[in-house]
Amino acid sequence: MLRGYVEGMLRDSAAAEDVLQQVMLEVWQHRERFDPTRGSVMSWLITIARSRAIDHLRRQVPEPRDPATTTRLIDKLQPLEHAADDLAEQWRMAHLLTLLPREEAQILRLRFHKDMRQSEIAQETGIPLGTVKMRMVSALGRLRELIDEEA
Repeated sequence: MLRGYVEGMLRDSAAAEDVLQQVMLEVWQHRERFDPTRGSVMSWLITIARSRAIDHLRRQVPEPRDPATTTRLIDKLQPLEHAADDLAEQWRMAHLLTLLPREEAQILRLRFHKDMRQSEIAQETGIPLGTVKMRMVSALGRLRELIDEEA
């Protein structure tokens, strides 16, 4: 997962491997810095990977002299700031879905990942529309309870 994340940032497979090696070495050498009260291991790893990837990008990009060029570079990097948080949230939700009954999780995946309407879900799965609606309400209620338990 980390390799895919870093490669997505760098858009260079060889560079991603080098950065990932730096990340793993840093994690091994500074494992005592991990604080489970501040977040999950994956969040910690992603934060380190993001920092090392940005370091790599900064070394590769020549110092811009034109203010317009600087602005364009900053605009390109800003979406990366939230990428780690977005990825961690996707993993969190994927984990929470595994805690739901299979039938309910399937309905939510079709609704939110494939952006299908309830009638389309009913048609796709062969489940009556009323059952789809009932499962969706039940699944969202359970999901809300799981999120509340986390907090």
